[in-house]
Amino acid sequence: MRASLIQIAVDEDESVESRRRRVASLVRDQAGADLVVLPELWTTGAFAFEEFGSEAEPLEGPTHEVMAKAASDAGVWLHAGSVPERAPDGTLYNTSLLFSPSGELAASYRKIHRFGFDKGEAVLMGRGEDLVTVRLPETTVGVATCYDLRFPELFRGLVDAGAETLVIPAGWPERRRAHWTLLARARAVENQAFVLACGTAGTHARVPQAGHSIVVDPWGEVLAEAGADEEILTVEFDPGKVSVTREQFPALKDRVL
Repeated sequence: MRASLIQIAVDEDESVESRRRRVASLVRDQAGADLVVLPELWTTGAFAFEEFGSEAEPLEGPTHEVMAKAASDAGVWLHAGSVPERAPDGTLYNTSLLFSPSGELAASYRKIHRFGFDKGEAVLMGRGEDLVTVRLPETTVGVATCYDLRFPELFRGLVDAGAETLVIPAGWPERRRAHWTLLARARAVENQAFVLACGTAGTHARVPQAGHSIVVDPWGEVLAEAGADEEILTVEFDPGKVSVTREQFPALKDRVL
């Protein structure tokens, strides 16, 4: 299976509309991949809190339209990262969109763990409630977003729902980059699953981003890792390694809690 993680740089001088067009072109360039992954809140920047309200869009808004067309043109499964969604009742959510190769919306996921403690996303956005998995031809994908990575219980739930590949778009800050790598490997090892974690480059509202998108196998081995700048990280991996790992070292069968 071939996956491409597009580590987008968010430049405050680039309009959201221009960035949508540019990213759609990058997605089209990945024709031949099985799965393409974009980062969290790449339209606005994950730390551009003041932009969430003005740039929020309905689920089937402009990002949906542009990314559905890009997925269809490239013939790829596309995890289009997340956007600030405005629900019909006015509530904002950090919502991920996943499209099939025909451009259909296969799933959406509202981020459950909101970052910021008593400010930012934590107070501006509503909390999602549902775990989301999607069956691709070669693997079942479990979806999480950025700060979710710190909460292992969520990933246990995804594994219980059949997830074999964990896809995590993020806008992770550079100052906590060591945690990003550590937690991505931990989630892979403890769940005996592939982890595809796609971050952003650049600076969001004066917060430098970590970059370093990473792909980890079920044994915790890093298959590929990006640098700090905008980059497309492409990796080939065998989804069958999940079942082999779980059979050879059946730790999940010994779970008590």
